[in-house]
Amino acid sequence: MKVSVIYAWVTVLTAAATGLLPISSYGYALDPQLDCRSNAHAFIAPLLKDRYIDPKPMRVEANSVNAFRLAHGSNLTAFGFRVYAVLGYEHGDALFKRGDGQPIADPAYGAVVIGAAESVEAHARQAGSRAVIHQVVPLLLTAIFCSGP
Repeated sequence: MKVSVIYAWVTVLTAAATGLLPISSYGYALDPQLDCRSNAHAFIAPLLKDRYIDPKPMRVEANSVNAFRLAHGSNLTAFGFRVYAVLGYEHGDALFKRGDGQPIADPAYGAVVIGAAESVEAHARQAGSRAVIHQVVPLLLTAIFCSGP
């Protein structure tokens, strides 16, 4: 009985750890687009066209930043980390819904990945990205955010 409980815990911990570590060559990499030299439309439109993300945002923040869920079966990565959601907003662009509050002034886009902020930031800087890295959920979810033209 004890052996099966230990085996179950090892399996759970291994599964949890795989989501926290960077992964190589897994799915479609967003790294080039997250260099922050693009705009929200140019980032989101191809992901919609190629059906990597659902067209209807799963959440629209008060500041109008739209969070898009990955389409079933999509495997997106950013700097080696598995993508949880894709973010974006550009004023006057029909791809994005407007939130209840004051919209952000500049176009913005990015991704939320599964991984610790320090590790995500190290990988992003190594790749030459100037994105803002922000911890969303400690040791679990981190936002990679580009804003401005």
